[in-house]
Amino acid sequence: MRILNHLCTEGIDPDFEASSKEEVLKKLAARAISVADGMDADQIFEILREREELGTTGIGQGIAIPHGKIPGLKELCVLVARCKEGVSFDAVDFMPVYVIVLLLAPDDATTTYLKVLARVSRVLKMNGVVDGIRNAKDAAEIKRIIAEAENHL
Repeated sequence: MRILNHLCTEGIDPDFEASSKEEVLKKLAARAISVADGMDADQIFEILREREELGTTGIGQGIAIPHGKIPGLKELCVLVARCKEGVSFDAVDFMPVYVIVLLLAPDDATTTYLKVLARVSRVLKMNGVVDGIRNAKDAAEIKRIIAEAENHL
């Protein structure tokens, strides 16, 4: 299950800015409704916030992977945000987060959801991927970096 099957260039924000984890989640929820029709940003935010209460999705090494299952969502959706200045995300290593990958899945897509979530984690932890995304010139280059990393799995 490839990440790129669920990620469009419009879903990549290379100039994402936020000052807190809550702002990250709110902005990503708002952005998600532009690529996933019929969704409610407040509902998405609440699901993401509730997930963060269970434990941070800031997995360390400058990476966060907020995720959740959204009732009524028709298909899995992946968004990528690059925060050049970094943002405090309560990451497990207490370091700022620069690369944020949002994963939203339909309620009934448990297997696909878990496979894509694991794949996102593996891709982002590959040597050079986060640095490549942090230094990419635009959304197209970020997408290319993810594609190349996926091809090496």
